[in-house]
Amino acid sequence: MKLSKILGGVATAAVMAYGTSAMASDIIVVAHGQANDPFWSVVKNGVDMAAKHTGAHVEFRSPETFDMVAMGQMIDAAVNQEPDGLVVSIPDADALGPSIKRAVEAGIPVISMNAGSDVSKELGALLHVGQDEFTAGEIAGAKLAEMGGKKGICVNQEVGNVSLDQRCEGFAKGFGGSVSVLPTSNDPSEIEAKVRAALESDPDVDTVMALGASTAGEPSVAAVKALGRTGDVKVASFDLSASFLESVKAGDAAFAIDQQQFLQGYLPVVFLALNADYGLMPGGNVPSGPNLITADKAGQVVELSAKGIR
Repeated sequence: MKLSKILGGVATAAVMAYGTSAMASDIIVVAHGQANDPFWSVVKNGVDMAAKHTGAHVEFRSPETFDMVAMGQMIDAAVNQEPDGLVVSIPDADALGPSIKRAVEAGIPVISMNAGSDVSKELGALLHVGQDEFTAGEIAGAKLAEMGGKKGICVNQEVGNVSLDQRCEGFAKGFGGSVSVLPTSNDPSEIEAKVRAALESDPDVDTVMALGASTAGEPSVAAVKALGRTGDVKVASFDLSASFLESVKAGDAAFAIDQQQFLQGYLPVVFLALNADYGLMPGGNVPSGPNLITADKAGQVVELSAKGIR
């Protein structure tokens, strides 16, 4: 059975557990990515749908930039509000660990999502909803090597974000060939320019691994096209965007890695609402990905990606 069907069944069963007598619960989500980021807007869409389905009062909070000090302060502020549940992403356990432990010590049920699968349990979270980033990178690297890749770059728009660093590390292991990390900002224009410069300076580079479809995948495809090397240079990306999926469908990109981030927003809220109302909680982590979206699958998810669900 496909992972998406299994997770869909989990979500359906969770919502069906609700009746009209369910009490409203207060849940706070603190994420390291902003809701106006195309990736994180999908996460927030999942959060919003879970709030609608459960009747819970849910707040989504995130710092204006990738700022662990600000995020730690947001978690501390959430703890002071004594919610019925707290959802957190954990891109930096050293920076956020004390605040998360403070929530657990205060008796607040915590579920981690997206980033932090390797540290979630030791910090006291009940479970993690997401994908193992190193393994996902390793799978992607092996696939690109199978497609003939010999020398690659990993475009990292948030160096220091443990999850993104793990993606590059996994990619390097699975790829097996020469890999270098290309550090960038979140600015797509800068990414396009840096990828183009990297390809121009080293014509032997035949593989580009991007860590976010709209942020880095799309500009990487644009850079390859501008150099007239489409087909010669394989571009793959973590996560989805309608435009990048169109590139996959057209053969301008190799594949996208879907971690189904909608579920990362949706399931923790549902689980915490069920816990607050009925004392129910799954017994372990829920893997939301990875799922490689190749040309034969891309057309199926373009429309849902444009709607902010995939």
